[in-house]
Amino acid sequence: MDSPLLSVWLLLLLGASGLWGQSPGPGGPSEEPWKEEVPEEDGILVLSNRTLGLALRDHPALLVEFYAPWCAHCKALAPEYIKAAALLAAESATARLAKVDGPSEPELTEEFAVIEYPTLKFFRDGNRTHPEEYTGPREAEGIAEWLRRRVGPSTTRLEDEKGAQALIDAQDVVVIGFFQDLQGEDVATFLALAQDALDMTFGLTDRPQLFQKFGLTKDTVVLFKKFDEGRADFPVDEELGLDQDDLSRFLLTHSMHLVTEYNSQTSPKIFGARILNHLLLFINQTLAPHQELLAGFREAAPPFRGKVLFVVVDVGADNSHVLQYFGLRAEEAPTLRFINMETTKKYMPADQELVTAASVAAFCHSVLGGKVKEIPPDWDQHPVKTLVGKNFEQVAFDETKNVFIKFYAPWCTHCKEMAPTWEALAEKYRDHEDIIIAKLDATANELEAFPVHGFPTLKYFPAGQGQKVIDYRGARDLETLSKFLDNGGKLPEEELTKEPLAPFPETAANSTVEPKEEL
Repeated sequence: MDSPLLSVWLLLLLGASGLWGQSPGPGGPSEEPWKEEVPEEDGILVLSNRTLGLALRDHPALLVEFYAPWCAHCKALAPEYIKAAALLAAESATARLAKVDGPSEPELTEEFAVIEYPTLKFFRDGNRTHPEEYTGPREAEGIAEWLRRRVGPSTTRLEDEKGAQALIDAQDVVVIGFFQDLQGEDVATFLALAQDALDMTFGLTDRPQLFQKFGLTKDTVVLFKKFDEGRADFPVDEELGLDQDDLSRFLLTHSMHLVTEYNSQTSPKIFGARILNHLLLFINQTLAPHQELLAGFREAAPPFRGKVLFVVVDVGADNSHVLQYFGLRAEEAPTLRFINMETTKKYMPADQELVTAASVAAFCHSVLGGKVKEIPPDWDQHPVKTLVGKNFEQVAFDETKNVFIKFYAPWCTHCKEMAPTWEALAEKYRDHEDIIIAKLDATANELEAFPVHGFPTLKYFPAGQGQKVIDYRGARDLETLSKFLDNGGKLPEEELTKEPLAPFPETAANSTVEPKEEL
């Protein structure tokens, strides 16, 4: 037999004899085929282009983080990701966490369209082509809960009154879906929402005795809470069915307190509330008179639920960044501010009256009705500061500043003629920290305490407590105005001997009568 043929026979004999890891028969020696292990680091699978397929085969629920070693957000996420892996391991959960070094694995980043770091994707049942984008929190418990609601039930099935009451008593906010048919589309919508609403506990029932217990006759989603009204009902539309966006908005609105105190724990919920209008009450919680204002603030809130979010900011706490954003000092509390989060337009009451239920409601209605002029975002970015009704008192009565204000009308010829002089005056004193040169359109901002009967009207608000407002009656040239400021709001003797100027009388913008000086 020639050599090649002999070699073939030998190979066949060796294969039949059970070598190469095949068992020769019962009781005989065996050897498992070699299997590549996916490396782990801190309980997290470390994947590459070669090992991703193995991980998907072995783990039916896999959350993968695509990260970059240099990414600051990835570094911030890392300890929370490790904690989440430990939480799931302690529960013997089927879900696992994994990570991919994106810059080192360009094939994977291209395959999964990763364009930023970190990016997290959830793979279910080994499906490599349609992973779900991770939409949950970036802290350990939130990551773990997001996965729990995908690999396990997102709601608790309720069969009797005892179970329902136990669920309601267990958490501050509990949502129960009452559906007569648990196989319908509305239930599928409810369950889909429950997967992502991680800060709420969900229950589900079709039991008639539970409908009767809670006074329901048709399909309804009920939010139970241990504060404010205690309960809010969302009836399912019998014709249109359950709309997930509408239900989500309802639950988000009614799961929040009517009045929320701003702090690091509540800020994510405040900014994620999808309520664009926020009313902020700035108070010092250590002062009893300030605390007494909370009752009126809360009393005003119910009619505005879903339209205006009522927020309390404690100026005595670590909230200096909020004060800075609104241009406030802690000493100015108590005070109100209104902001639209979409436009970032800010509003303040024209009159800093006492905070009562009536004044708070009136302020909200005024802003929502467009009756309050917003503070220009660049009001203090130029030498001449621009005032409106909402920031007038804040600026004019600043006890650390001497404030010189020109009340004008946009159509007034004499105001236009004076404008260059006023700009020059502001430029001259822009480096004087205790002097502010400002202007206010008196036709768009009516101030009850300072009625204007002619244009331009100049008023000087001296620094210090209890100072009397001074009407300027001198000449309107740069030299005389400068002498007035340098002399602390008084004209020198030689200027007093000159005939003072009065404002030009107020006339309509379309008047054909030329304004004349008053004598």
